Amino acid sequence: QTKEALFTILQDLRPEDHFNIIGFSNRIKVWQQDRLVPVTPNNIRDAKKYIHNMSPTGGTNINSALQTGAKLLNDYIAQNDIDARSVSLIIFLTDGRPTVGETQSSKILSNTKDAIRDKFCLFTIGIGNDVDYRLLERMALENCGMTRHFQEDEDAASLLKGFYDEIGTPLLSDIRVDYPEDDVEQVTQNFFPNYFNGSEIIIAGKLINRTSDSLHVEVTASNSKKYILLKTDVAIDLPSKNDITAVPGLEDGKGDQNYIERAWSYLTIKELLNSRLKSDDNQEKEYLMEKAKSMALTYNFVTPFTFLKMREAGLHSEPPPEELIRPSTDGIGEKLQSLQGHKAPPGIRRQQDTRRIKISKTSADGDPHFVIDFPSSKFSVCFNIDGEPGDILRLVSDHKESGVTVNGQLIGAPAPPNGHKKHRTYFNTITILSNKPQRSYLEITPTRIILDDGERLILSCDRSAVVRSSSLEVSVSANSNITVTIRDTISFVILIHHYKKPAPYQKDHLGFYISNSKGLSSDSHGLLGK
Repeated sequence: QTKEALFTILQDLRPEDHFNIIGFSNRIKVWQQDRLVPVTPNNIRDAKKYIHNMSPTGGTNINSALQTGAKLLNDYIAQNDIDARSVSLIIFLTDGRPTVGETQSSKILSNTKDAIRDKFCLFTIGIGNDVDYRLLERMALENCGMTRHFQEDEDAASLLKGFYDEIGTPLLSDIRVDYPEDDVEQVTQNFFPNYFNGSEIIIAGKLINRTSDSLHVEVTASNSKKYILLKTDVAIDLPSKNDITAVPGLEDGKGDQNYIERAWSYLTIKELLNSRLKSDDNQEKEYLMEKAKSMALTYNFVTPFTFLKMREAGLHSEPPPEELIRPSTDGIGEKLQSLQGHKAPPGIRRQQDTRRIKISKTSADGDPHFVIDFPSSKFSVCFNIDGEPGDILRLVSDHKESGVTVNGQLIGAPAPPNGHKKHRTYFNTITILSNKPQRSYLEITPTRIILDDGERLILSCDRSAVVRSSSLEVSVSANSNITVTIRDTISFVILIHHYKKPAPYQKDHLGFYISNSKGLSSDSHGLLGK
C-alpha cells in the first residue's frame, strides 16, 4: 500500500520540483547520492523502480535517516541558486521506534532541530502501533510541520496520498497577520510557516475597543514569485446577544454559547498543549498544563488533563452510576474534543466484583520479591533483585509461541530507618503484550490501565469494569486488582498497593501474579516464565 501511495505521489510532483528518496532500517540507503534530482519522466521512472525494489531489513535508525535527509536539502540549498521564497520540506515515514544508532528521543529531537536549523519543514507519518507517536509529533511541531498516524488496518495508500495532497502545493510561506496592539488582546497563533492549497488559516482573539466599526489588519507573506503585503480595514459587525448562535447541546444555559469564543478557546488550548509538548522545563510544563486544564473545564473540552464523566445506559429508572474515562496523552496537540454529543465507548460495563481471585505463588511483588512455584516438586524458589529506578525487567517472554510478553518498570524509594538497604524499588508499571491472534497492548499503573488493541481505551483503577475483545479480557476490581485473561488459557493478576498516608519509603506500587499458565509454552522464559 505504501509503495502504491509513493508511486502516486511521484506522479503528482510538479515539473519545477526537485526530490530524492532515502530508505532506512539498520542502514541508510540514498537513491541519488549527494543531490536532489529534477522531476523528469526518466527520473520518475527510475524512482518507481527503486521504490519497488525496497524491502525492510530490520532495525530503525531514525536519527541517521533524518540527518541524511537534512544534509541533502541543506547542501542543495547552499550549492544552488534557490529562491528564498521556495518551499523545501522532508516527508518522514516510519512504522517503528528508534532501535538502531541514537535511540534517546531527546537527543534525536535536538539533533534534528540542529540539522534543519529552521530552513525547511519536517512532516512526519507513523504507521501502525509500534511507532513513537509522541516523538514524531514533537519532531513535526519543532520544525514547522504536521504529523499523521495511520493504523495498520487502514488504507495507508489513500491516507498517504490525501496527506500529500494537503502539503503538495504550497501557495504562500512566512504568513504573518498583525493587528494594532491597542485594539486586540489574547490573539492566537498569527504566524504560519506555510499555506498550502486547500488548507485554511484561523486566528481568533478578543476585541478591546468594541466601539470601533473597523479593525486594521496587515498581512505579509511570500510566494515563489514575490513578497506580498496586504493592508486593509475590516468592518466590524458586533452581534447583539440575541444574535449569537448557540452550541448544540448547551441550550440549557450550561457552558459557553458563543461559537467564536469557543473557537478561540479551542485554538488557545491546543497551542498550550503543543507548547507543553515541546517544553523541556518541568515548571513551565506544569504551568501550561494547569492553564490548559482550567480553560478546558471552563469551555467544556476534553484534553489529556480533564475527565469525561459518562452515564451508563441502563433499564432502571433510577440514575445510572457514572463511568470515568481518561483520554490518552498521546497526540496531545491533535486529540482535543468537545464534551457535547459523545457516547460512552462500547465494550465497557460496570461489574460488582464478587469473584474470589485465584493466584499461584509464582509472583513478583514488594521490593521486588520474586517467587517461582514448582507444584510437582512441592517447593518454591524465592529471590530478590536490587534494580535501579527506571529499570525494566522482563517477567515473562513467550512471544514465539503464545505471543505474550510481560515487562515491569521500577520506581525508587528511600530505605526505611535502620534498614539494611540504601534504597527500595517497586513496580509502578506493568506492560503486557499479546501478539496472537491479533496485537493487544496493556499498560497498567496504580491509577490507570491503557488498552490498545486497534482502538485506544483508558480505564481508571478506582472504578470496577470489564472490557472484552476477541482474545482478551480485562477485569478491574476497584482499587484492588486487575485480572488479564488471554484466550482463556493465560491469566495474570496485578494487585494494586495503595497507601492512605504513606511514609517516605512507601510508594504506591503493583504486584504481579500468574494465575493460569496453561497457554504458556515450555520455551517461555523471563524472570517468572522459566
